[in-house]
Amino acid sequence: MLTTPTVAPAIAAGQATAQSAPAATTGTGPAWRTAARLHRGVNILGYDPLWRDAAKARFKTRHFRIIRQGGFDFVRIVLQSFGHMDAQNRLDPQWLATLDRMVREASAAGLGAIIDEHDFNACSKAPDACEPKLVAFWTQIGERYRDAPPSVLFELLNEPHAPLDAARWNAMLRTLIPLVRRTNPDRTLVIGPSRWNNLEELPRLELPAADRNILVTFHSYEPFRFTHQGAPWAPELTAVKNVPFTAADERRIKADYDTVGAWSKANDRPVLMGEFGAYEKSGTPMAARARYTATVRHEAEAHGFPWAYWQFDSDFILYDIDRDRWVEPIRQALVPAATNAAAPR
Repeated sequence: MLTTPTVAPAIAAGQATAQSAPAATTGTGPAWRTAARLHRGVNILGYDPLWRDAAKARFKTRHFRIIRQGGFDFVRIVLQSFGHMDAQNRLDPQWLATLDRMVREASAAGLGAIIDEHDFNACSKAPDACEPKLVAFWTQIGERYRDAPPSVLFELLNEPHAPLDAARWNAMLRTLIPLVRRTNPDRTLVIGPSRWNNLEELPRLELPAADRNILVTFHSYEPFRFTHQGAPWAPELTAVKNVPFTAADERRIKADYDTVGAWSKANDRPVLMGEFGAYEKSGTPMAARARYTATVRHEAEAHGFPWAYWQFDSDFILYDIDRDRWVEPIRQALVPAATNAAAPR
């Protein structure tokens, strides 16, 4: 079993003090208390060589302290676990030890940690083959982390999408949620709707009415033509450039979040905005990307949604690991009160 230090309750003197983002609107149940502890997060480690060869890791344990000092209070640890399972779906012990270390070091730095199972493409391509792997993953992780502190959350699957549609995803949740609850009855779970965690799918997400310890997540990349212009994984946008971020885009974001806020209130479910960002290699002017980032962050906080920026390293970057420094226009858009206290050591 993993034993993890309790998350530090406050930032030490002299560090960035931008942890005063509004708490989520208070509802009933433990998930609301979790949402009130989370404010500003960042996605980490999804594509880092660390998982296969620690000697080649880009992300170092000192980056947890830099993230905390930079004004953030939680991380979403992005995991592609299926590639680290044997023929019986048993997780590789070395991979598990690495995960243990990441969760432990995040907690030691004063950060909450979301354990995010991120094999969304494999699961969406072949849901029937995916389900036993998810069952195996959460059986092993649930047992291993049953004694972890409440600052550790479980996200059952990132961005399910067709053919893993709403009906199939809801059916899968009817298996996964009770399975996790057997070992972690009091753990906050993070669960999003289908169609890539699209906010329009929230009304079709079916959750057990009696389980009030679920934090519902959605992802926010609209306007997609702006945020993904030039992205090689979006063929229709690879050659697109010079798309501006407009006042109409700002109004749409506010309207979208009004919709999510109304759903949250009507269903007494707190909401996490688990991903947002604009691709940084598109040639889009930094000022436009920073304005988009600030708009999304502001609207999320105004609506009481804790959020996690996509992502620390790789693409959409927040921290330039090669130069060992923040991408300051993006950090300032995310944490307006951030100081330079978090300079690398």
